[in-house]
This record gives sequence, C-alpha cells and structure tokens, in this order.
Amino acid sequence: MRVAIRRTVLTASAVSFALLATACGGGESSDEGRQTKGGAGSEKPAAKALSADKLEKLVVTKDDLKDHEVKKPGKDEAFEPGSVSVEKAECKPVAQALSALPARAPKATAQRLVVHKSKAAEKGMPSTEELGEMTEKQAEEATIDSLDITKTLTSLWSYDADGAEQALATLRKAGKTCAGGFTMTADGEKQQVTKISQEKVSAGEDAVAWTIGTKQDGSAADTKVVVFRQGTTLAGFSSFNIASVTRGEDYKQPTALIDAQAAKLG
Repeated sequence: MRVAIRRTVLTASAVSFALLATACGGGESSDEGRQTKGGAGSEKPAAKALSADKLEKLVVTKDDLKDHEVKKPGKDEAFEPGSVSVEKAECKPVAQALSALPARAPKATAQRLVVHKSKAAEKGMPSTEELGEMTEKQAEEATIDSLDITKTLTSLWSYDADGAEQALATLRKAGKTCAGGFTMTADGEKQQVTKISQEKVSAGEDAVAWTIGTKQDGSAADTKVVVFRQGTTLAGFSSFNIASVTRGEDYKQPTALIDAQAAKLG
C-alpha cells in the first residue's frame, strides 16, 4: 500500500519506481462563530458552524505559505465520502482521517492539496548525461532525492454546537482503541493499518497527531495525520513524502503548513 491520498500515492509511487528502473538501468474572531448572550436570558446560544464560503476564505492559500504549491485537489487526488470502509467499526474514524475525510459529518468543508518540494526535488530528475557519470548507487539516490516531495491534503470541517469537540473526541478514542492496527478498504482497495503511533503537536485548542503505518501488496508506508480544533472548526492534515515512502524512512510533520492554517483560524 502507499499512504493517505491513495490515488495520488499509487500514481506517484509507480512513477518513482519507473524512474529508479530507468536510472539504475541507464478562538474564532468572526460574529458567525462567536457565542453571545441572548436576550434577557443568561444562557449562551449554541455555537454555529462556519459556512462553506467562510471556510474557503480561511483555508490556506499560496500567499500563506512560502515555497509551497496550493490547489484544490482533483478527483483522483482525494476520496469521496462513503468510499472508505473498515472491518472494525470502532476504527472507522482513524480510516477517515487517514484518507482526509472527517470522523463525523460536518456542516461545511473546504479542502486543498498542499505540495512542498525540497531543493533537490525542485531541480527535478537528473539528466541522462548526469546519470551516466554516476555509479548505480549514486544514480538511485539522486533519483529518489528528486522525489523528495511532501503532499498534504489539508481539510477544514465546521460543526454546530459542540460537534467539533465530539468529532475530535471520537477520533482520539478510535486512535487508542485501534492502535494495534486494523483492515480498511478505500475505493475497493484493501489495506492494512499496522500501527498508530502518537506524536506531539501544538496547534489550536485541542489536537491529535499520529504516524500511521500502512501496508498494501507487501509495500509499507507511513502517513502523518494531524487534526486540531479551533472553535467549531476542525483542521485535518494527511501527509506523505514520496522519497521517504520509497526509502522506508521517517519524515517530519508539515509544521509550516499546520502553523499557517492555525494562524488563519485564529
């Protein structure tokens, strides 16, 4: 298996292996979300979800992130609601977050695909002439270095009342219950979640962060998953790094992206 953005990952991994073969062979501030006292009563009305239009204004843009590409994901780069299933119902919230889908149905959503390339990746694949001057090992490493690209599906999900808190609590509970792994199916493709390792993250009013190990057809990979809450909104991040997937190495959370999104949500 590859990682969270399944369709993109499968395509990217196929490209990477093809290239290797070639190289070696040759608190909210808006009135909409603020709680206020109503009338003569002392009770505060339930907080309301932010609208889809509001979320579109709050989701990160290229202007918020230096050296990042930001766009709306295409049909082959994100999952549709209902496309993910699990053998253990209690593990579905984790499978949803892994696939950049909300643990509970929100009132409104916004999503972006954020791409960050290392300097080596920005240079692109070594030329045939450059590869010809390298040893097989050097060519392999140079090729993988050119694929040092972190892709993150960044999502905003907004809820009425305490829906965001409840969704995050559901997600946290599922992470603990299913830490030993489970089987899931995404778009008809079965894969095994082998581990859910807790990580630290500092963002929003509350948050969960994991490295989720997965395996499909004998191929293993790790996905970084972070979800934090700010008021009635959850921000979710599901990330993978193509070079790290190929090497089987760990990589860092997309902290610049998470910080930028947290700043916009206030």
